[in-house]
Amino acid sequence: MAATAPVRLLDRAPAIEVPFFDWKALYEERSEDYLRIIHETASSGGFILQAAVEEFERKLAGYLGVRHAIGLSDCTNAMLLGLRASGVRPGDEIILPAHAFIAAAQAIHFAGGIPVPVDLEEGDGLIDPDAVRAAITRRTRGVMAVHVNGRVCAMDALRSIADEHGLEIYEDAAQALGAKLDGQAAGVFGRWGAFSFYPSKTLGCFGDGGALVTNDDELAATVTAMRNHGAGPDKSIAPDCAVWGTNARLDNLQAAILAYKLGWYGETIRRRRAIASRYDAAFRAITALNLPPAPKSAERHFDIFQNYEIRCEERDALRAHLSDREIGTIVQWGGTPLHRFQALGLTQQQLPRTDRFFETCLLLPMNHLLRDEQVEAVIDAVLEFFE
Repeated sequence: MAATAPVRLLDRAPAIEVPFFDWKALYEERSEDYLRIIHETASSGGFILQAAVEEFERKLAGYLGVRHAIGLSDCTNAMLLGLRASGVRPGDEIILPAHAFIAAAQAIHFAGGIPVPVDLEEGDGLIDPDAVRAAITRRTRGVMAVHVNGRVCAMDALRSIADEHGLEIYEDAAQALGAKLDGQAAGVFGRWGAFSFYPSKTLGCFGDGGALVTNDDELAATVTAMRNHGAGPDKSIAPDCAVWGTNARLDNLQAAILAYKLGWYGETIRRRRAIASRYDAAFRAITALNLPPAPKSAERHFDIFQNYEIRCEERDALRAHLSDREIGTIVQWGGTPLHRFQALGLTQQQLPRTDRFFETCLLLPMNHLLRDEQVEAVIDAVLEFFE
C-alpha cells in the first residue's frame, strides 16, 4: 500500500456504517407483508407439512425447472438425506472442494462416507476438475460440487469425469439458488441438489430452512419419507415402513415466507448483480486486487453473487482499514478450509492453491439490502486504501 498522509478524525466526514449483513433490515424491508403472512399461516392452524409447504415446493420446483422440490429443515439435512437416499455406504469416498462450508463434509460423514477435499481453481475459486480426477480411487462413490458464492462449478467437466468413472454427482447449492451455467440452474445437474434458506442467503427465511431438488422420482419419495420419520404420503408410519427416517421438516411459517419472497426473487438477484458491477467498475484497475468474474464477463455463466469475494496480499491491513471506517467484512468459513480440520481426520494432504487462497480472500458487503450510499462508502474506503 502506498504511503499516505495521516488523516485526523476531525477532518474525516462522518462514516456511513455498512454492516456486513443488516439482520434487522431483512425483516423491516417488507414487515407489513411478513406480519400478514405469519398471521394468516398461524391463524389457519397449519403449522407442520400443510398447504404452505406444498405451495412453496411447487413454486421452487417450477422456478428451477425440476420435477421435485422437498422442503427440509436446513441444507445440512438436505445433503445428509440426499446421500442416504442415494445409497452411500460406510467407507464410500465423496470428493468435494476444500473451499466449502464444513456442513457438506459433515453430511458425508454422518451418511457413512469419507469426505475427500481437493484443491480449487485459481480463476473462480471453485472445485478443480483436474484435482477431482487425481483424487479418484476404487472407493470413490461420487463428487459433491459446491457452487460457492453463487457461481456454478465447471459441471460439464465434472460430468465428463463422473461418466468416465461411473460416479454420481451431488450438488451443495446452498449459495447458488438461481445461478446458471449454459441456461441450466444450479442444483439440477446431478442426482440431487441441496439449498439453504438461512436468513442471510439470497433467498432467506426467518430461521433455518432448506430443500432438496431432484428429477429422480424414487429418490424424492425416499427423502420425503425420511424427513418425517419414514411416514408415507398420508403422513402415517405404516407397520411395514422400511425407511429409517428422522425429523427434518420445513415448517409452514418459514415455507409461507419463502413462497412469498420467491415471487420477487428476481429483484434480489438484479440488485446483487448491479452492486457487483459497481464494485467491478470501481476496482478493476487496482492491480493489487483479484476480483471475481464480473456479472457479464462470460456468456455461459449467470452468477447471483451470494458473496463478493476478493483476494488481496494485504488482506488483513485492508480489513482493518475498512473496519476503522465501520465497514463489515468476513473471511469465509472463518478462514479455515476443509483440509485444515485435521483433528476431524479429513486429510493430511497439501492443497497449495486453497491454502494460498485463504491467506488472501475477503468478503465485502454484498446483499440486496445495501443502499446506494452504503455501496459508495465501501467503494470509497477501498479506493482510499490503495491511494
